[in-house]
Amino acid sequence: MILLFLAVGFLAYSNGANDNFKGVASLFGSRTCSYRAALSWATIATFAGSVAAIFLAQALLKTFSGKGLVPETLSASPQFLFAVAMGAGATVILATLLGFPISTTHGLTGALAGAGLVAVGGQVNFAMLGKAFAMPLLVSPLLAVATGGLVYLAARFLRLRLGVTKEMCICVGVERQIVPLPQPNGVFAAQAIPTLTATVDDLSACEQRYAGSVFGVNAGGLLDTLHFLSAGAVSFARGLNDTPKIAALLFVTGAFDVRLGLVAVAVAIAAGGLLNAKKVAATMSHKLTDMNPGQGFAANLSTAMLVMTASLHGLPVSTTHVSVGSLLGMGIVTRQAKWKPVLGVLASWLVTLPCAALIAAVAYLGALQF
Repeated sequence: MILLFLAVGFLAYSNGANDNFKGVASLFGSRTCSYRAALSWATIATFAGSVAAIFLAQALLKTFSGKGLVPETLSASPQFLFAVAMGAGATVILATLLGFPISTTHGLTGALAGAGLVAVGGQVNFAMLGKAFAMPLLVSPLLAVATGGLVYLAARFLRLRLGVTKEMCICVGVERQIVPLPQPNGVFAAQAIPTLTATVDDLSACEQRYAGSVFGVNAGGLLDTLHFLSAGAVSFARGLNDTPKIAALLFVTGAFDVRLGLVAVAVAIAAGGLLNAKKVAATMSHKLTDMNPGQGFAANLSTAMLVMTASLHGLPVSTTHVSVGSLLGMGIVTRQAKWKPVLGVLASWLVTLPCAALIAAVAYLGALQF
């Protein structure tokens, strides 16, 4: 039981390291705030969602207990649950170290299947695996791509109707240039002459803001506020959706208190995000697509709507798939998507399930020795 608790804590830490920054990636990627500010906001909002899961996410606790997927005698076995936690946790932490944003939900699904196949073989309920797990995971990124693009187009239409325009920064100032000046004796002497200069950097380095007002409120300030709120909503939804998936591994044995287990998982998720999020943050913020604050807000808004709806209905969608899909949908519409890194992320999603299944199978065989 101690090993099971530690394995679930490891999985929760891995989840935080890989997932915590995804909700605020657009804040950092659009230069709305610094990395440290974005990470702090993500940690606070995710922890709040994890605590809310105690009251709002009972359906996911049941879904990820493994009941119905494998025989009940196996789903309550500490060895089986240990193997599932280790398979998913090792897969997620490996992806984190490589900078790939993958799905903990996908990792758990693969680990449940891998450990189940070793334990009971053909008794694994593949029909339930397809209906309750695989379909939401396949549909959610496609739905997110469409939603991200549509929400951005709707927000852009509203901005234009309200007369809010874009403005770019340009650096203007006086530089002192050293130039040679001829002297009466025929030699040249260096002299500093002030020169007015104007500089435009690469587009990726330019800061884009919005000019104008909406109902008497500065458009740029209003957008930044809404952007922070939407990022907080995504992080809250992620905590609400992911915490019960992980904590479910503790409760089916009946040896752990539900509320204390959820709090322990919430703390481990927060620690993972604070200590090990930089590589995934770089991928999500800068490598998938360029964005300005308005585009980042549109992607966050669509992600929050989809994940929170799924959480309240007990659907195990992946926050990662939804978040990446929303960013990609917005990037496709704006023609700023970076396809080479995107294809790398998609490839890591394909590897997640078999990798988690293999590790979980080996972990289950090892756990049988205890």
